[in-house]
Amino acid sequence: MLTVLGFAMIATFLVLIMMKRMSPIAALVLIPALFCVAVGQGAQLGDYVIDGVGKLAPTAAMLMFAIVYFGVMIDVGLFDPIVRGILRFCKADPVRVVVGTAVLAAIVSLDGDGSTTFMITVSAMYPLYKRLGMSLVVLTGVAATANGVMNTLPWGGPTARAATALKLDAGDIFVPMIPALAVGLLFVIALAYVLGRRERKRIGYLTLDQALAPETDGETVLVGAGGAAGTAGNGRAKDGRAARGGASGAVSGAVSGDGPEETSGAPGFQGLDPDRATLRPRLYWFNAGLTVALLTAMILELMPIPVLFLLGAALALTVNFPRPAEQKERLAAHADNVLNVAGMVFAAAVFTGVLTGTGMVKHMADWLVGAIPEAMGPHMALVTGVLSLPLTYFMSNDGFYFGVLPVLAEAGAAHGVSPLEIARASLVGQALHMSSPLVPAVYVLVGMAKVEFGDHTRFTVKWAALTSLVVLAAAVLFGIV
Repeated sequence: MLTVLGFAMIATFLVLIMMKRMSPIAALVLIPALFCVAVGQGAQLGDYVIDGVGKLAPTAAMLMFAIVYFGVMIDVGLFDPIVRGILRFCKADPVRVVVGTAVLAAIVSLDGDGSTTFMITVSAMYPLYKRLGMSLVVLTGVAATANGVMNTLPWGGPTARAATALKLDAGDIFVPMIPALAVGLLFVIALAYVLGRRERKRIGYLTLDQALAPETDGETVLVGAGGAAGTAGNGRAKDGRAARGGASGAVSGAVSGDGPEETSGAPGFQGLDPDRATLRPRLYWFNAGLTVALLTAMILELMPIPVLFLLGAALALTVNFPRPAEQKERLAAHADNVLNVAGMVFAAAVFTGVLTGTGMVKHMADWLVGAIPEAMGPHMALVTGVLSLPLTYFMSNDGFYFGVLPVLAEAGAAHGVSPLEIARASLVGQALHMSSPLVPAVYVLVGMAKVEFGDHTRFTVKWAALTSLVVLAAAVLFGIV
């Protein structure tokens, strides 16, 4: 009974948010509350919620102060050189823009923190997507999938959990998986290329040589040498065709920094405003050093991550904006993101608290493990890889790695399958996991990109699942699992 209700609760949640019948926060709170009453445990709802909040409170604190810290770093210009480099590479070609998104997300993911990756990636790429009229779910989907592949780094979380749960060395799990993960990352870049081609076909190939000119009704349009025009907001001509162009001059300098920033009174093609009042060029190397020190301390686990970001945010605010009024202004500037993400995390605590407290998660996992045919015993590594997709999507990493993985490893050991193979196979579902509604960082991504979570889920799940299967196929082909 609990198994059926657990799957029904998750399905109800996903259907309602993808159909946009409820907001994610409302769905995360009300649906599990109703199902908790349905299983006859309504009296324990308060205990389940408090327990879930207690477990996720450190995550909420980490995200809150990470948003403030990296928001300040973006404000003061720490990432401007990276943004300019990406923009130079992307120009105004949708293919390059989407590929650049995948590359940037993968590079920034080296810090092992999804929220950091999404904040930097969206801050850099969002203006570009908006300016070209590109689909924002492509931005969130590609960023989440690239980060999911990179999330398998030993300091990213899943590998360390697998090593702890099975009492193995994290290096022994991760290093042999590198070829398969590299194939997965290459697949994400290839996927980005395909999605970019689709966007180019939809909106046309635009160049930074296009001039901006006002229409008679005051709306800014893109004008090309051939006379085609389209609105700057969506890059499409009035007759539905994409604006294409080639007049020389005007906008390219806005990206390269060697030309005019405005043409015909309209803003140039900017990722981040190079003249914003919050820039602190004299403190660039201090901020860079502080960020490197923060990430190093995080990787070395010198302190809990929430404490590191709390200290980092306080120090960054104090040094870059010494006046209390300026600090208050910066905090207010990032309050929307902080409130949105913190609200999502605590709402998710209700969902996870009910799933765990009522025993739904355990019954679902036991049912899935029990449904494995005896003949599949010698192939438990492959089975684990396949199961990692739905289980890490519908469960937290803690629930999967500490609750389910030991059971799978024990079943594999009975048929001579090494725990190392089981542990490696368990990593392949991370590309899909990063878009799970139970992952707090995904709310940073969709919130900053102004994308509905349901739209992101509809678009991303199929590509992320395919990426995970590619990683699994590569691992089998290379004899890793």
